[in-house]
Amino acid sequence: MNAASDLETLEVVKSYEPTLPTPIKESVGSASSTRNDDFEHPTEEELATLRRVSGQIPWTAYTVAFVELCERFSYYGTTAVFVNFIQQPLPEGSTTGAGFSGQSGALGMGQRASTGLTTFNAFWAYIMPLLGAYMADQYWGRMRTIQVSIAIALVGHVILIISAIPAVIVHPTGAIAVFAIGIVIMGIGVGGFKSNISPLIAEQCTETVMRIKTTEKGERVIMDPAVTISRVYLYFYLMINVGSLTGSIGMVYAEKYVGFWLSYLLPTLMLCLCPMVIFACRKRYRMYPPTGSVLARSMKLWRFAMKKRWSWNPNTFRKNVQQPGFWDDVKPSRLDASKPAWMTFDDAWVDEVRRGLLACKVFLWYPLYWLAYDQMTNNLTSQAAVMTLGGVPNDIVSNFNPLFIVLLIPIMDQIVYPGLRKLGFKFTPIKRITCGFFLASSAMISACVTQEFIYRMSPCGTRANSCQDENGEPLVANISVWVQLLPYGLIGFSEIMASVTSLEYAFTKAPTNMRSTVQAVALFMNALSSALAQALVALAEDPLLVWNYGLVAVLAAAGGVLFWIDNRKLDREEDKLNLLPSAQFHAKMKVASDEESGNRVVEEVGSEKRSSE
Repeated sequence: MNAASDLETLEVVKSYEPTLPTPIKESVGSASSTRNDDFEHPTEEELATLRRVSGQIPWTAYTVAFVELCERFSYYGTTAVFVNFIQQPLPEGSTTGAGFSGQSGALGMGQRASTGLTTFNAFWAYIMPLLGAYMADQYWGRMRTIQVSIAIALVGHVILIISAIPAVIVHPTGAIAVFAIGIVIMGIGVGGFKSNISPLIAEQCTETVMRIKTTEKGERVIMDPAVTISRVYLYFYLMINVGSLTGSIGMVYAEKYVGFWLSYLLPTLMLCLCPMVIFACRKRYRMYPPTGSVLARSMKLWRFAMKKRWSWNPNTFRKNVQQPGFWDDVKPSRLDASKPAWMTFDDAWVDEVRRGLLACKVFLWYPLYWLAYDQMTNNLTSQAAVMTLGGVPNDIVSNFNPLFIVLLIPIMDQIVYPGLRKLGFKFTPIKRITCGFFLASSAMISACVTQEFIYRMSPCGTRANSCQDENGEPLVANISVWVQLLPYGLIGFSEIMASVTSLEYAFTKAPTNMRSTVQAVALFMNALSSALAQALVALAEDPLLVWNYGLVAVLAAAGGVLFWIDNRKLDREEDKLNLLPSAQFHAKMKVASDEESGNRVVEEVGSEKRSSE
């Protein structure tokens, strides 16, 4: 991105009114700082030299984060005990699965079955966001979709409780059937919730335009909405991990000393808090109504742009879609009388669709990252079971991952990121994601080395998972389970780089009326990763686990290299993409303002957009 294009984009931005519910007056400016009654625009030189700071985060965003905390408590608290529930057998004489001083278990289906089922659960929970996003952007809006999704998830949780009650758990065949139905229904609700809660929290931030601000020390800085959104998602992710940490630890001990039924009941009760908080704050949330047929029109726009550019030759096709003017040629202002009837939007929406598609292209590399992350939810838990635990449940160690994240996020927000900005280093989303890939690869290298030493030090060698003495008591390798702090810590650090940034990137690069859809595409990469992981299930058993971790480490590292090569040019466009003006997307019919519930929405009628309270 050169200086001329920077300046051109900045001037275009100044000529548009933001379309958020709080109107901000803007005027056309020149290359010098533009000032009006509300704020001063940065110049192109100031964009390159001034330090950037965050704006204020409204209190409503924290209530959305609390709702996410409750939902993640329910999800991770429930799934934390899945591996033991499926893999380990019911303790002798037990009707609840509680192991007390021994190993908790229920169905006794083995590690390969537990890996397969937990991988399916992840796949299902991350493919369902596509449905939730479609319903939100097309018909219901985010808030209604969230409420319906919570109701569906509650049904799934209740069915999981039934699978673990004493009368059912003692019959493994019946219990696994009920369990399978429960995770399918729960996954539908979880998916609909996830694709909509992330955009909702960032939409509470009303400052959408870069502006000059003078600090108390007299320093001129740029209040950058992108920095604000980045901070919102940092603390959103912190709340996710607080919910994960408390839910997982609590339910692991509930499983160990009471039974699996309690490990499924308590998360269900926690999930019931979500609709209560949403109802209490419903009049304060800032929301956008669905505009209808937005996905269909974006696809029509892409097909329209592809006319006369199709080619069966991959190189020719790539060159055609990368030609200058690919998107400019289909802007409404260029078409005049030949503009199709369905093109009820302005030029800016075309630019937003291009930006959204570029974001989806970025997400295409994520399955290789999530493949490493997913090892934490199944194989690393099984690895802990064959190490010296010292009285600690094998599935408690994984909680050091969210604990590490909770401790590290404030350090990154208050020290690392501001320090880098003061030094003038632009730690852009693309750079952060690249770092995330390499950190995930490092975590898998450490897991691979640990597994090799387990095989060397286990009394049964490479059959560590089935190693028992003559009395049937498990024999473990003389390696402390706390060695796993390294892979869990590295994965946690990688999440701050890659996972948090994916939330931020999906929101800031999506068209306003397609935020749930783009977020769902980002989440769908988890589902593709789970499908890829199914191909590696054959390696999730002795004596092949070293190959499992080693292969995943190589794939994550290769993914990081290829990701940077593919997106390094896009990295230079970061400011240009963030400075795009807000678009006008004209609905065909009036969208209700939801006055009955008092929700604050942006109402669109024909070519008008206005606030409604």
